[in-house]
Amino acid sequence: MFERFTKNARAAVQGAVEQAERSGARSVDAEHILLALLDREGSRASFALAALGVASAERKESLRLALAEARRRAGLSQAEAEALAGLGIDVSEIIARVEEVHGVGAMSGDRKGGSRGLGRRPFERGAKEVLVRALRTTLAHGDRHVGDEHLLLALTLLPGVPAEALADHGVTHESLSRVLYGEGEAKAG
Repeated sequence: MFERFTKNARAAVQGAVEQAERSGARSVDAEHILLALLDREGSRASFALAALGVASAERKESLRLALAEARRRAGLSQAEAEALAGLGIDVSEIIARVEEVHGVGAMSGDRKGGSRGLGRRPFERGAKEVLVRALRTTLAHGDRHVGDEHLLLALTLLPGVPAEALADHGVTHESLSRVLYGEGEAKAG
């Protein structure tokens, strides 16, 4: 599958692995792909993010903070936390109690120093879904190669924290499609 990936898409995937390593995560997940895309410059994904107002360091940091807060909630999206609240489960209270006993970030799933085997980190289901959806998105748009913009589009299509954080910052599948495929005034080139 990776033979169909452009240089920028491969760099984004490698960046996701590096993001997971830096955070001490045992595996690569969809949020690591988003974090890697935020670090990219001079690519179609970075152009699209800039066109949608997520170019400044401040806006990118806001997205990173939203992802970090979700990690603190053990990866629950805000919508999932609200659904649990509807059932009488206060996620904030649970987090506070767990962190009181085990320390801040105890529910994040990151384990410092816990590399597996030769240091390779497996891709979790969410990251694999992003890669597969990116390939499907590429084919659906009649493109020949998977670019980093397809990874970004895939992140907006799959339910979860990355899509929610992007939408909260004005980046939706519809807005990205307008920017990337010319269904509006801005078009990536």
